[in-house]
Amino acid sequence: MTSLYSFVAIYVRALETADHILGKGLAFASEKGISGQEMLGWQLVEDMNPLSFQLAVIINFSNGWVARAAGVAVPESVEGAALDVAGFKAAIADARAFLGGITPDQINDREDTPITFKLGDIMEPTLPASQWLTGFATTNIHFHLSMAYAILRLKGVPIGKIDLFPSGL
Repeated sequence: MTSLYSFVAIYVRALETADHILGKGLAFASEKGISGQEMLGWQLVEDMNPLSFQLAVIINFSNGWVARAAGVAVPESVEGAALDVAGFKAAIADARAFLGGITPDQINDREDTPITFKLGDIMEPTLPASQWLTGFATTNIHFHLSMAYAILRLKGVPIGKIDLFPSGL
């Protein structure tokens, strides 16, 4: 079985990718005379959440779910609508630093530790830490990273699959 600590590296990579595509999006927007704030409001379709929301979920899930699995205090959530591009860059750096401070001893061997979490007004399941990370957090992080990528591509930002690997394979 994969150790829970391996998810730290997966989430750091997701944060690196989010930071990278955000930077490419800002460069494109600047070239076109579009403000960073306007860019953060871009949506894939009218009834979907904007780029700012996608980035906030990537940040909040990356450090929040590792914290819960490790049994440490969950960092304060970022609110997408409240941040500008610099704020997102700082929040991504903070999340990466938080994850960098998690040790294998803090999270490994906690696979079966029960975590109860309220999902909106829908339900409040109790699941083992491993299930939250493998089945819920990782899926959501990659979904929202994909949506951020799709939003930027829709608007014409010149990014491609290689941009999902900014730190290499």
